[in-house]
Amino acid sequence: MYFMKTIASTSLPAHVQQPRYDRKQLRSRIVHFGFGAFHRAHQALLTNRVLNEKGGDWGICEISLFSGDVLMGQLRAQDHLFTVLEKGAEGNQPIIVGAVHECLNAKLDSLSAIIEKFCEPQVAIVSLTITEKGYCIDPATGKLDRQNARIQHDLDNPAEPHSAPGILVEALHRRRERGLPAFTVLSCDNIPDNGHVVKNAVLGMAQKRSPALAEWIEGHVSFPGTMVDRIVPAATEASLAEIADALGVDDPCAISCEPFIQWVVEDNFVAGRPEWEVAGVQMVQDVLPWEQMKLRMLNGSHSFLAYLGYLAGYAHINECMEDAAFREAARRLMLEEQAPTLRIKDVDLTAYADSLIARFANPALQHRTWQIAMDGSQKLPQRMLDGIRIHLERNTDWPLLALGVAGWIRYVSGTDERGNAIDVRDPLSDKIRAIVGASRDADRVNALLGLSEVFGHDLPQNSVFVEAVSEAYARITRHGARQAVIETLNI
Repeated sequence: MYFMKTIASTSLPAHVQQPRYDRKQLRSRIVHFGFGAFHRAHQALLTNRVLNEKGGDWGICEISLFSGDVLMGQLRAQDHLFTVLEKGAEGNQPIIVGAVHECLNAKLDSLSAIIEKFCEPQVAIVSLTITEKGYCIDPATGKLDRQNARIQHDLDNPAEPHSAPGILVEALHRRRERGLPAFTVLSCDNIPDNGHVVKNAVLGMAQKRSPALAEWIEGHVSFPGTMVDRIVPAATEASLAEIADALGVDDPCAISCEPFIQWVVEDNFVAGRPEWEVAGVQMVQDVLPWEQMKLRMLNGSHSFLAYLGYLAGYAHINECMEDAAFREAARRLMLEEQAPTLRIKDVDLTAYADSLIARFANPALQHRTWQIAMDGSQKLPQRMLDGIRIHLERNTDWPLLALGVAGWIRYVSGTDERGNAIDVRDPLSDKIRAIVGASRDADRVNALLGLSEVFGHDLPQNSVFVEAVSEAYARITRHGARQAVIETLNI
């Protein structure tokens, strides 16, 4: 296998975009938690664009804790370069990203080395893509989950933390003790109000450790909110082989994605930032309306298609879009049920919905319904339930949202419509499995709606909500997911 460790001497095809800046000038100004697929195709790529236009020293140090050691080793073997393949209807564009300067992993290096990296004077931004569960927040309260095993460990062993909040607090503690300035903490995860989520996690941990430290963090650290958007399917053997063919060289760190990219960021940085505007990033004062638009219209319809499409036998989102019923359901869900719950101004939501449908239909992406269906207990609240609560307050109709929730309940029941087992991946999978095992089909809806971590305490007590989801679930079990979609469109 050949790696890109000497990319300057690797003869790549002329159409491959390569870094145009001096990588020797890079310093680890940004430290990033979570070297996953999305970060590679989004924040790292956009920072690479800025460097191509402006040069400078805004390099990234990638951090992974207790996994990712193989990927990090591969990244080091190719001088921290990796490929992003943008796949569109008009063709593909391979891009070599050079913005990553170094990487650290708890297995390959040490936890102490990772914490010390955060304490280097030049570090201005700590960014994160660690998914909802990485913040160790109790979904029911929005505050730090002190029952979380890693949080309990970190409260008992603050100098040897295992969680992201614990590491951030220990790093900020050391910077304060050494007289170093604070950094900006930038959540890039696809969760609502992500800036406040990470702020609550960090301040919750710091308050338990030292009220004085918590006060210093609140006064010196900023936590900008962000909205991120790009469809980035997980890498597969086929996608890596396709990229290797395009390059003439293997790249185990490569990732494929759609051409569309959007990043909306609150412009609140305490120690500077790259000129992301030159890469098309929208710097705003309030990101929440943008987050809600994306989470409800894009992600909500994505989850709807994932649960019901998987049950109907569709392996990929673009296959759902080839089915007229699913395509119409996704569009109606966006415009008739999700758009009315938004408060964003000066955005053509019809045009936005049309663009989403076109993106979902992209056959080059092969985005698996099973992948999107993962971690549903963490995703349902912001993607569907927040909108449902608004409809309940207004006494307006939401039949497709009800079907989406019912689709999740049917999906996590663990068998598809052909009797095959579903590999349900979810942080609450043990609890869900126990509920499913102890309930019959007739009372499964009420049993799963009892998950307060997902539905809170209000929705299970709302008879309108329970009845709507129960009726939608009955349509799925009676006739199958596809027919349930058709019937719901005719309501």
